[in-house]
Amino acid sequence: MPKPVFAKPSRAIEEKASELKEVWKPGTMLYPVPAALVTSLGRDGKPNVCTVAWTGTVCSEPPMLSISLRPSRLSHENVMQTRQFVVNMPSEALIRKTDYCGVVSGRDVDKFAQTGMTIAPASKVQAPIILECPINIECQVWKTLELGTHTMFVAEIVAVQVTKSLINPAGRFAIEKAGLFAYVHGGYYPLGERLGKFGYSVKKKK
Repeated sequence: MPKPVFAKPSRAIEEKASELKEVWKPGTMLYPVPAALVTSLGRDGKPNVCTVAWTGTVCSEPPMLSISLRPSRLSHENVMQTRQFVVNMPSEALIRKTDYCGVVSGRDVDKFAQTGMTIAPASKVQAPIILECPINIECQVWKTLELGTHTMFVAEIVAVQVTKSLINPAGRFAIEKAGLFAYVHGGYYPLGERLGKFGYSVKKKK
């Protein structure tokens, strides 16, 4: 099979690109990303929570996600030992607490005592959930990848808990009412109104 041949951009396009774009060194510029609260359990049975932005869905069936943690973090030690964790998605009401959990270490302070967030049992894993978070994703580690500054934990989602008050009478989870927010290049931002729905660009008009 012949290799595809791509036409060389015109000089006008090259000049326009040079005018509009500036090349930077490689870096983590994939934004927005979630600001998740990851809970884990230590070997001593003590729970910990840390804020993680490097997280995302990696597979639909089986449902899987990944988180990336620096080896220096207590949560890294916990997850390596127990192979379990919970990704808790906070609402805007928890922004300050979410930030706090990302800048202090569980080796120095009890973050749950300091923030007042409530821990409760998960349904499938030993790590706890955070009761105030509208979404709690329980995970079992499937694979570990040493990537450089971070270790990626690829995990199967074994259960999901959602806040009952966000489930409408028809049984639909009204996630748009959960007050979720995003992390973008050092800042936290609210999610705006929905701009479209998956597949709307090719949907035939009635």
